[in-house]
Amino acid sequence: MACPHISSASLVANSTQVHKEECTLCFDSQDLAPGIDVCLTCFNAGCDSPDRKHAQVHYQKTNHPLVLNIYRFLKDKPKRADATEEPPQKISKLAIVPESDKDKYEFVTKVKCYACGGAEIDKSLGNLPIVIDSVMTSLSASRQSEIKAWEEEITACEHTQNLVQNPPKKLESQALAHCNDCDLKENLWLCLVCGNLGCGRQQYGGVGGNGHGLAHFDQTKHPISCKLGTITPEGTADIYCYLCNDSKLDPLLGKHLANFGINVESQQKTEKNLTELQLEQNLQFDFSMVTEDGKELEKLFGPGYTGLKNLGNSCYMASVLQVIFSLDAFQQRYYPTAMEHQSQCLLEPANCLQCQLSKLADGLLSGRYSQAVQTNETESEAPGQDGITPAMFKTLIGKGHEEFATMRQQDAFEFFQHLMTTIERKELNNSESDPTKIFKFTIQQRLQCLDCKRVRYSNNNESNISIPVPARKIKSAEEGSEESYEPVTFETCLESFTADSMVEYLCPFCNKKTHAAKNMRFVTFPEILMVQALRFESENYVTCKISVPILFDKEILNLDKYIAHGKQENEESLPEETPAEPTFDKVALDQLIMMGFPETRCKKALIATGNNGAERAMNWLFEHMDDPDNIDMSGPSEADIAKLTDMGFSQSRAKKALGETNNDVQRAIEWLFSHEDSNEGLSLQSSHNGNGAFGDSKLPANYQLHSVISHKGTSPHCGHYVAHVYKDQQWVLYNDNKVVKATRPPLEEAYIYILRRI
Repeated sequence: MACPHISSASLVANSTQVHKEECTLCFDSQDLAPGIDVCLTCFNAGCDSPDRKHAQVHYQKTNHPLVLNIYRFLKDKPKRADATEEPPQKISKLAIVPESDKDKYEFVTKVKCYACGGAEIDKSLGNLPIVIDSVMTSLSASRQSEIKAWEEEITACEHTQNLVQNPPKKLESQALAHCNDCDLKENLWLCLVCGNLGCGRQQYGGVGGNGHGLAHFDQTKHPISCKLGTITPEGTADIYCYLCNDSKLDPLLGKHLANFGINVESQQKTEKNLTELQLEQNLQFDFSMVTEDGKELEKLFGPGYTGLKNLGNSCYMASVLQVIFSLDAFQQRYYPTAMEHQSQCLLEPANCLQCQLSKLADGLLSGRYSQAVQTNETESEAPGQDGITPAMFKTLIGKGHEEFATMRQQDAFEFFQHLMTTIERKELNNSESDPTKIFKFTIQQRLQCLDCKRVRYSNNNESNISIPVPARKIKSAEEGSEESYEPVTFETCLESFTADSMVEYLCPFCNKKTHAAKNMRFVTFPEILMVQALRFESENYVTCKISVPILFDKEILNLDKYIAHGKQENEESLPEETPAEPTFDKVALDQLIMMGFPETRCKKALIATGNNGAERAMNWLFEHMDDPDNIDMSGPSEADIAKLTDMGFSQSRAKKALGETNNDVQRAIEWLFSHEDSNEGLSLQSSHNGNGAFGDSKLPANYQLHSVISHKGTSPHCGHYVAHVYKDQQWVLYNDNKVVKATRPPLEEAYIYILRRI
């Protein structure tokens, strides 16, 4: 008897995401027997492993009966017929082209029906042949996301579209030989307004530049420049707009270059463009995988020793994930609870943060995917591991974010903050289970006017600190070398963080501009202290790294001396600074009220139009007739403020959030979480100690170094990130999918320090 569910199979539409490379709830893939079951109704992918059966879980939740089981294995590599046959042409330019696997893999497929007990179905029945073909030929969801992320769209701007050039003049070849202000012959940028040739800024540590092109813009405000050597006969090139401070497209490049006697069709590309330079630099950086005597570092396998494949500039994410999943709070939240959540979750697994975090926890901690395999053809090295591919998680966590949605290199510390905020928002209604609370603590800021000596104390809730790194040069950099700096201790950096700093201050007691001293101290201490070393500074619009060695020479670090003591008996407080009440044009206000508008909305209209008369305010009122009327111009209610302060936000932040959202509590909560980059960190109700603080104030506050994230390169947005974690009485290096025992971890080079309270 034929299966009655064959008609449920669907064709793949162009906009459909087809998950067919790996299970959406674990890292079992097409390459592992018995393969992956792809739902022929919604195209979710589930494994059929005996202990997880995620395909069966999907059927139980959706009643989608038919699946296509896909299993693949590598074909034998074809050999060249003879030694004279030329090898395949090397890739000479960057391009994202949908890649077919049919020449690389052999595929075995079969159709099963879970409604019929998992029975295999004849693939030739009904419309199954064309459905199977549509699945097999479609781009997978991960491949679609990868292509979208890599295709960094560069568009034209108003400055390239409306460029006004000086009168035509022919530039002779000698005028294009080197920078007009120095002898550099590479990294040259032609001003498309006047034809000036200036060298660019240093790029990614590999291309020299003195910034004379930027200096020309500063002097003339000519906005558009073109990088010589990147011009192609097709009319493309690196175009930079200084006013937009970004790469742009020049749709009239041929015409603009002809103004200086340059024929686009005769040009040949001779230099790498900016994207190629960045990718090349990121591939070049690597942390040593050998000991000082040249022996290969010992590779590690098993639970907790699983690597993460580099998706292309994803090492910043991999290093953060390895660190957080080495912490007990994240392991307990997402590993033992995975199956329970996955069986109950009503969201699509690929779009559920908890599903994907549980998937990562299972992948990193189970040990199933940390198996020794021969990863090179020569077999000269000891077997390594493939690791797991976090593509699905990266797509989800980066969705809607202008930086993390791309395939560009990012700052690992910024990603940590983004990840913690995203998890915190997800756990808002389940704060007892929120693992990010282990990072929460309270900092006290003390501010003292240097004239009247009065003080103000304020408490802020934080999840990390950023410590200055005192830089004292030993010698200046010579060509091809880096600058050298005197080493500093980690404690010296902490002293700089807690030391007094002088700021300009409008004192409400003195009623004048003066100076104040402010410092920071710990009111409470977190379970895990995340510390960013401020190794990067901006110079001439370019972020540069300060490679100061930071010595972490104490096994136990005591922070007792950094605890806050609060206001002392002999100190007088500064008066509270109350925000000025809004003022209104009384005549205009009376006119609007006489027209019949409510007073509250009249005041809002006057503020929105800058108190520029009744007529403009009246027009604004008519345009906003559908706006809600419950706006309290006197400020938020105490009850609404209390709702936010009970969640751990300070009163000042609660008032600001309510003021930004017309006193709507729910919108205020969203505003607070979407403005995590403000001076006050986010905090949690569950970590509240009952005294308005977060964390633990008990002494001693002793910490041990748990892990570090290190960076090689000149900027946080290029180079390479790795993580070192101390576990099982040894230091472990996580370098993408390579996991090895680290005999001498470079702690002095760390960018992020993770300290565990003991």
